[in-house]
Amino acid sequence: MTARLHARGAALLLVMWLVALLASLIGAFALSARIERLQERVLSRGAIADQAARAGIEWALVRVDDADPRRHWIPDGRVYHWSYAGIPIEVRVTDEQGKVDINSADPGLLAALLRALQVEPDQAQRLASAIVDWRDNDSLTQPQGGAEDPDYASAGLPYGAKDAPFETVAEVEQVLGMTPAVYRRVAPYLTVYTGNGTPDAALAAAPVLTAMGLDGRALVAAREAQLPGAGTGLVAGNGGTYSIRSVARLHEGRTATITGVVRTGGNGAPGSAYTTLDWEQGTAAQ
Repeated sequence: MTARLHARGAALLLVMWLVALLASLIGAFALSARIERLQERVLSRGAIADQAARAGIEWALVRVDDADPRRHWIPDGRVYHWSYAGIPIEVRVTDEQGKVDINSADPGLLAALLRALQVEPDQAQRLASAIVDWRDNDSLTQPQGGAEDPDYASAGLPYGAKDAPFETVAEVEQVLGMTPAVYRRVAPYLTVYTGNGTPDAALAAAPVLTAMGLDGRALVAAREAQLPGAGTGLVAGNGGTYSIRSVARLHEGRTATITGVVRTGGNGAPGSAYTTLDWEQGTAAQ
């Protein structure tokens, strides 16, 4: 009798352990399924936000090419608001013609731009001269300072002046004397895509206009206050190469941002409406 009771007790204990194991397995499966659903939702919402931001890029290119002044977007960096499938999108379009080309601008314009961005005058002049020394093909330092190979060596850098044109704006970070703080300030106003020694004043931002000897704040304020189809006295050209920043915000707080430099006209691919020169994108939850 005692042996039979012990056997029953052991069997009951085993059943209880099996029930507990099954419960834990079911719980783990339910948790895994919930996590997968959440991951799927995050990925799907991120993909939706990405595509909405991409739609902002596409729509911006349509608007800047629209001949009707009531619908035309002026590519001078102002903010435009648009909605795609109920998703609000904020778009900024800047024609590269309104920027300072670091392969063509003279040291005076480069230094003036840096001063307009609150860089100390002596540092601005040295940096401007170093930018020119980086891109020119000689080993002679600029009259007002600059940096050639010996200067880079003295600074302990494993490279010297490139003695060739800049290929990207980011390359200016390697110029001797350029700091991360100064680069963050100046980069939005630089380009390598125009080949122009002087920016287009009708499209330039306030610091660029100030560097050109104009009243940047007043001109930008007048430009942004004008009615569609009205003029400001400055006539813009159409370079066809634009920096576009498109930000799509979903209602639950997820945000997708695309920042790119694109040139109108395809690159030979079927259905391509533009050529991508630079592209960065990302999503975030807020």
